[in-house]
Amino acid sequence: MAEERKPTSSTGPAPLQRGKACLRCRKRKMRCDGMKPACAQCVRAKKADACEYDDGKGKTRTQIMREHIARLEMRVRELENPEQSAPSMTLFDPHALSPYYSESSSSSSYDSPGKLSYSASASPTPFPLGEQDARNMLSSPLGISTPEVDPAAWESLNFSDLSTVPPVGGSFNGMEAPPLDHILLEIFIPHRHQCGLDIHVGRLRDSLSLPPSEQRHPVLMNAIYLWACYLSRPGSLSQYEQLYLSRTTAALGDAMQYTSKAVDLIQACCMLSVYYLSNGRLLEGSYYSAAASTLAIQCRLHQIGSEAQSMSVDTWDASFELSPPKDNVERGERIATFWQVYNLDRCWSVVLRRPATLPDSDHPLASITTPWPQRIEDYENEDLDIRSGSPTIRGFFVQQGPSSSLNGFSTSALRVKASALYESAHRLSSSWSPRSLASSSFSENFAAFEHRIIRFTTTLLPLHQVGGAIPEDKYALIVIHSLAHASMIRLHAPFMRDDGVSREKSLRAARALIHVTKLVTDADFEFLDPVIGSCWASAAKVLENELTRLQSSWPDPLNTMEVRSDLEALLYVMTKLGAKFPLIAYHSAKVQRCLDGE
Repeated sequence: MAEERKPTSSTGPAPLQRGKACLRCRKRKMRCDGMKPACAQCVRAKKADACEYDDGKGKTRTQIMREHIARLEMRVRELENPEQSAPSMTLFDPHALSPYYSESSSSSSYDSPGKLSYSASASPTPFPLGEQDARNMLSSPLGISTPEVDPAAWESLNFSDLSTVPPVGGSFNGMEAPPLDHILLEIFIPHRHQCGLDIHVGRLRDSLSLPPSEQRHPVLMNAIYLWACYLSRPGSLSQYEQLYLSRTTAALGDAMQYTSKAVDLIQACCMLSVYYLSNGRLLEGSYYSAAASTLAIQCRLHQIGSEAQSMSVDTWDASFELSPPKDNVERGERIATFWQVYNLDRCWSVVLRRPATLPDSDHPLASITTPWPQRIEDYENEDLDIRSGSPTIRGFFVQQGPSSSLNGFSTSALRVKASALYESAHRLSSSWSPRSLASSSFSENFAAFEHRIIRFTTTLLPLHQVGGAIPEDKYALIVIHSLAHASMIRLHAPFMRDDGVSREKSLRAARALIHVTKLVTDADFEFLDPVIGSCWASAAKVLENELTRLQSSWPDPLNTMEVRSDLEALLYVMTKLGAKFPLIAYHSAKVQRCLDGE
């Protein structure tokens, strides 16, 4: 009777080869038909999502997740009992991930594993840099080394610390990427202005569901995910910070091959620069800032709106031109990208004590004529600033009296003007020498520039109204007011020790900066641009000098009480923001040492 019930070739399917059944059927010792993506048994049990096959080509999702959980549990035990645990060791893993995804079947080099570039960085380190952080810089901006690698050896060049998260936007060994891309993007969006990025949020979200060729380039998306992990410190997502840093730097070389992705590349370089700078890694930050400036000029983003004039000039040499923007929003994003580069270059060149990289002169190729930035919503609503190619920044400096135009007074435009004043004040004051006393031109330029700073501050929203602005505008206006007062400090810095008038004006500006800090709530620290730390450091330096002067002239604690109170107010905000940005923590430590009398 038992033999009569055996299936034959005419009454049922042929039995599967050994090892071909799905894992669920194997575990339950059930007959499996081997259908993919889900067998009949799993479909009937409404467990289609749990139907997995181990065909020997790699680890299953379950295996990878179990290993990941085991690693996390082991790490928790190490952290809870550091004296009882040996330091964890990362072993070679042939299943480790590429530093940046390559799963598409497209013929473009987006998915070519034949080119590999390594990040020049390790985990983020606090300022100041030691000798162990010295790195061999590349010979030219973005000259990423991409040695040819045999594709068959690709997997052997990866490391297991990258294997905890599959590549964004693709799959690995049949495993779908976890939804970290959407999570990280939503974390980043409220903070996008913190690193200078202004972009159409709706289109950025929608790009995740577009075909790979129409998505934003991985160099930009991974820079966004990097910042999301950075801003998540010390939360669990921060463990992926190094992964996304590796992916971002690995994608740089690929992005440079596509003119259509140039804006994505420039935006990513800016974000990398601010990331490194705020972490106190100044050499790397300066490198990517210079790269962004060079690329912006090469793409002629500094002369958006002057294309018709440039077309009339005969050119004998090959030119590099971006294709015309598809619509006003894309044009607006290009304008915003240029001013992102400008703010980065002008503000951080002061911190780095080097000349600014972006040129701006009366030479036709070097004049900045791009319109003032506006809100992305204004471009979408076709409320455009139409310019005729006239100088933008130089026009701002030579303008006499109030402007009758409404252009140039958006919050983002005011931020650009504040950056211009900050760098120009530093450049003018640092050009002084004893020989300047013999020339009246320096004194005239000095007085005119001081007047320009004062006039600019009168155009800003009064401080007592800033608290009522929408959050994004509030954060920006706090930085703008701070840069304006820091510009006055930078202008008078070389003279405040020996000149009583300069010392008094510097003190007044420093105390005005402290007044601005009173607008900052605890929640606001999460959204402030890290460049504000350099403004606070400038004010602290003025107060430290005043404290030293008072202590030497009249060593009475009552005489220095007001100055010490001001320094303590600065120390509070610097310590709060320094918890997020190591560079600011370095400056706050200096203020603490001053107050401690060291």
